Amino acid sequence: MPAQITEKRTVPVYSLDGGVKEQVPLPTVFTQEIRRDLIQRAVISSLTARIQPKSRDPMAGKRTSAESLGVGLDLARVPRVKGGGPAAFVPNVIGGRRAFPERLEKIYHERINEKERLLALRSAIAATGVKDMVVGRGHVVQEGLTIPIVVSDEIKNLKKASEFRDFLKKISLWDDAVRAKEGIKERSGKGKYRGRRWIRPKFILLVADKLNPPVRLAARNFPGLDFAEVGSLNVERLAPGGHPGRLTVWTESAFKRLDELFS
Repeated sequence: MPAQITEKRTVPVYSLDGGVKEQVPLPTVFTQEIRRDLIQRAVISSLTARIQPKSRDPMAGKRTSAESLGVGLDLARVPRVKGGGPAAFVPNVIGGRRAFPERLEKIYHERINEKERLLALRSAIAATGVKDMVVGRGHVVQEGLTIPIVVSDEIKNLKKASEFRDFLKKISLWDDAVRAKEGIKERSGKGKYRGRRWIRPKFILLVADKLNPPVRLAARNFPGLDFAEVGSLNVERLAPGGHPGRLTVWTESAFKRLDELFS
């Protein structure tokens, strides 16, 4: 397992032109122990919480006059509708009931304790600051780029996709954007007919301290890019699929609020 951050240090704040604006202290949450098991469990809990339980009417397929004629008639003893009708009531016949229908007693949601969920969230945040984990997840990170990536609050005022593209090139993140775009492929199998035709790799997670800054509209069409407000972070965004180490870009004000929210 890649080494985690064990001591507090300072990280550079990048300006829109790619230069270093200042140095800010690293929040305490980045020294948290990285628990892959809790991150995986929290992601599964988040995914299964959206499953809507379903069941069948207990009497489905049984509201019929079908009755077996018994033995001695040289016929199968399957129940048949009275009056010379077809077989019914039993599984594996036309109009019959299901053999093992879904029941509401089935447990769909993988529940997780609140303290475990918060610990998993802190671990997922800490994993975004370990360069080896970010690279191991498949992201393209240039040599001179410092992880975690903190940018000036000026980024929130970008209004055009061309301006955001220029920012990505100056901060050496454009190669990862190209990787995400070229990695889009059509899913094999029948899943392509069921609303999940395309497989899209993940790009950066942009975290700000406001819910809808202008840059959200400027960046929304970049493949694989997600936006999050620092007060509503979740493990599923920070570690898609339960794999920690997503390439994350923090605005300066959001980065400074981490101590307030997760200390």
